[in-house]
Amino acid sequence: MIIEVSLIFAFLAMICWGIGDFFIQKSARKIGNVEALLFVGLIGLIGLFPFVFDSINQLFEWQNLLLIGFLGLLTFVAGLLDFEALKEGKLSVIEVVLEVELPTTILLGLIFFGERLTGTQWAIISLIFIGILMMAIKKAHLKNLKAFLEKGVLIALIASVGMGAINFLTTAASRQISPLMAVWGPAFVFSIFCLIVIWRREGFKKTFSNLKRYKWLILAMGIFDTGAWLSYAFATFRGEIAIITAITESYPALGLLLGLWINKEKVDRHQYLGAALAIIASILLAMNSN
Repeated sequence: MIIEVSLIFAFLAMICWGIGDFFIQKSARKIGNVEALLFVGLIGLIGLFPFVFDSINQLFEWQNLLLIGFLGLLTFVAGLLDFEALKEGKLSVIEVVLEVELPTTILLGLIFFGERLTGTQWAIISLIFIGILMMAIKKAHLKNLKAFLEKGVLIALIASVGMGAINFLTTAASRQISPLMAVWGPAFVFSIFCLIVIWRREGFKKTFSNLKRYKWLILAMGIFDTGAWLSYAFATFRGEIAIITAITESYPALGLLLGLWINKEKVDRHQYLGAALAIIASILLAMNSN
């Protein structure tokens, strides 16, 4: 029963990330990267506060404080590196490199949590990874392989390793403290860093103006992104991080469909096949998780 609940949270995280990233992209383009990260943190802090109020004292235990503090700092750094990579390089190229997050998370889970995967599970996870790459790679990449050596690629590679580490540490915090605190605690830390950056850079006048102007977009972004991380924390609280992460990493399929439907983006045939492969393989992985 525990595994079944974990899988439900995994698919919920996948859906929330797919929708959340759609709103994050729109928000970052309108209000800026640091501001978008700040509002994600603040919405999570406010929304989850009533549920973590009674357990905040746990953060003052040195081992929990160290874990949450480092996780919050890493989230801030990796998030900004992610945004910088997207700024410096081409989106279609950077998206491919960022998928290194999946094998990084799996490797950390195997090493530190002692997880073991069956041959069938390895095969299915490989299909998910192939499906994700098919969604990210466009025909132009096949004609110009030098595109993967463009500006921003190295930053994206570092960011993807950082995101894998964030997945691992979120799981560790979820199991050591609680799933709720694994999301609320780091949000408190990286929100402080965002406030410092904005204050030193330009002050808060523009930030308040953007909040008033794009309040519904910002609210949607914060709710779905917080929901994604909270679902992931609950999923990995009992479930295996390798399997859970492999399932959640299929979220670009939903983003692809949203881009096609709302933004009227053009999608190649192999990207459709990649999305279908990733989703079907995720379902198969869930069925083979026992």
